[in-house]
Amino acid sequence: MTNQILMTILLVFFGLVSCKSSPSVTSDPENASMSFAPEVPPPLSRNQAKHLIVNLAVTEEERPLADGVMYEFWSYNGRTPGPFIRLRVGDTFEVRLDNSKAKLTHTVDFHAVTGPGGGAGALMANPGEKSSATFKALNPGIYIYHCAAPPIPAHIANGLYGLVLVEPENGLAKVDREYYVLQSEFYTEGEIGATGRQGFSSNKGFAEKPEYVVFNGHTEALTGERKLKAKVGETMRLYVGNVGPNLISSFHLIGEIFDRVYKEGSMAAPATDVQTTLIPAGGVAIVEFKVDVPGDFVMVDHSIFRIDRGALGMLNVAGDPAPHIFRSHDPGKSAGSGH
Repeated sequence: MTNQILMTILLVFFGLVSCKSSPSVTSDPENASMSFAPEVPPPLSRNQAKHLIVNLAVTEEERPLADGVMYEFWSYNGRTPGPFIRLRVGDTFEVRLDNSKAKLTHTVDFHAVTGPGGGAGALMANPGEKSSATFKALNPGIYIYHCAAPPIPAHIANGLYGLVLVEPENGLAKVDREYYVLQSEFYTEGEIGATGRQGFSSNKGFAEKPEYVVFNGHTEALTGERKLKAKVGETMRLYVGNVGPNLISSFHLIGEIFDRVYKEGSMAAPATDVQTTLIPAGGVAIVEFKVDVPGDFVMVDHSIFRIDRGALGMLNVAGDPAPHIFRSHDPGKSAGSGH
């Protein structure tokens, strides 16, 4: 027996070296489960932590903000909001940021990361560069991520943000449908409705006077053919974020009462039977409910004048009428009329 082996045995015996391993993480990395709004990746079925790769690429490109209104969005993976990322407590996630096609410096601040800047300093990438850093998902919850390169408010206001879900070890209760909704503000040089290309107004940002307040990056992202869908009797879970950068959201679904609301991203005891929930700038809520009657349900920020600025979405529920819950005494009136 060599002296080195003998010394190791003695150290272990006296408790100076531990033979216990840390919680296991699978050795072979794989890509994290990601999707674009309003879709959510499917629930995780595993009960073991993994090493996951999160690939994010920054783009700076002109896209529609409203009908006839073009805006230069700064985005992760070409979309605003960026991808919904689904993790589990205990996962190690390696973020690979590609800033090779951008003209400006960018990074990512993950509210789900424990450490300075939420990882923003480690991931800072100049134009033409790539960066990477690895983090541990310690706390269950639903979290914002956003760019934190200076000037931080401009990088958020221009579209660099998304959501990260960190599932608890035992997962979440099963529901029939999940959707991803992220509210944000846009500060354009022209007034609301002014057509053509609109630039970013830092003065309006300082004054906290947005021209547009929207869901999922466009005034019509959740209307028309893009309505959210459900059927009578189904259970729903909405992950509703508010990146701001300035305003508080008063999230409300007209004609529904939330059975449970997990406030500010926490997975702890939910509030029940909630009509409207406050979501701070940089925060997220989870709202759960069962749909009992058919029709079109209107989604708003109940700071109600913001409807005219774009804070409007629709949930279309198909199915048979439920007159024991809701019925009109005038057959000519729609059972799906508003609030």
